Amino acid sequence: MTGIELFSGAGGLSLGARMAGIRVTYAIEISKAPAATYKTNHSDTKLVNEDIRLIDPLSLDIPCGPIVLFGGPPCQGFSTSNQRTRSLLNTKNWLFQEFVRFIAQILPDIVVFENVSGIVHTAKGYFCKELELSLSRLNYHVTSKVVDASQCGVPQKRNRFFCIGCKSQPVDFSTVYKKSTPTVTVREAINDLPSLAVGERSNTLPYKARAKSLYAQEMRGDLQQCTGHLVTNNSHHVVERYFHVPEGGNWEDIPGEMMTTYKDRTRCHTGIYRRLQMGKPSVVLGNFRKNMLIHPREHRGLSVREAARLQSFPDSYEFFGSIGQQQQQVGNAVPPLMAQRVFENILYQVKA
Repeated sequence: MTGIELFSGAGGLSLGARMAGIRVTYAIEISKAPAATYKTNHSDTKLVNEDIRLIDPLSLDIPCGPIVLFGGPPCQGFSTSNQRTRSLLNTKNWLFQEFVRFIAQILPDIVVFENVSGIVHTAKGYFCKELELSLSRLNYHVTSKVVDASQCGVPQKRNRFFCIGCKSQPVDFSTVYKKSTPTVTVREAINDLPSLAVGERSNTLPYKARAKSLYAQEMRGDLQQCTGHLVTNNSHHVVERYFHVPEGGNWEDIPGEMMTTYKDRTRCHTGIYRRLQMGKPSVVLGNFRKNMLIHPREHRGLSVREAARLQSFPDSYEFFGSIGQQQQQVGNAVPPLMAQRVFENILYQVKA
């Protein structure tokens, strides 16, 4: 089956599709840094680094055979943490129409639309309903579900919305979750990675220890060292706050006199200054630099590689751009293992 990804970002969905056996031939991404990341890690896919609104779908040289079109338009406008522009007035929320335009022109056999779970409630579900109605009008059987990444082998509690359109038959999500899938903890995910300091810029480093968990072994492969050991250089007063937060704690554990830079600290999101817990899956990463997510044992933020591990990107996957751009790429991505489960679930039912 041929795959085409829209709004590809760093390529988490494409990696999951490949792991499920789909040959991804095209990807479209407007931003330069994630496009560079995608191109390096998916060298046999033709990447179109342009504004999707300027692209004619019929201009793509798509191979003959069954096609799956997939992607996730920008999600900031649908996020529950964004109460300021989470409405019909946010122009980025309307980019889902470009997704529908490509479907109408290419008429793929299968459609997979992915986004944050907040899209279900944004504008009273308007965008969800419009997407599903558009697919139905194009004669697709439509199924939607919010999927939990931690139940797909990803060491992170992360809910994502998936809408599947299939020409031949309805597709449900009955085999996305497998009973044999163990819960992967933060310890199992990152404990073999090197100890780092605030502001670390080494990028390439050897591993600290032998990979003890099956998850870490799979992420490492045969590598002896890997990239991405980049940590935000926080200011002194931010680092001081880290010392007051225990595992599982957040900003509420920081003394009030140390939080005077916030106009009203009581309005802080529960994810701000959250220290991860070694014995549990991570909280949702998202913008982990802005949220000041804290390493479970060290008094610093997460490195790019640690975040990538928690997103289920293998250590061979390299990210490009500034540290802020790399952090954003990792935080925005769809966990590849989660994507793999979704695609395998679809292909299993369609082939059956």
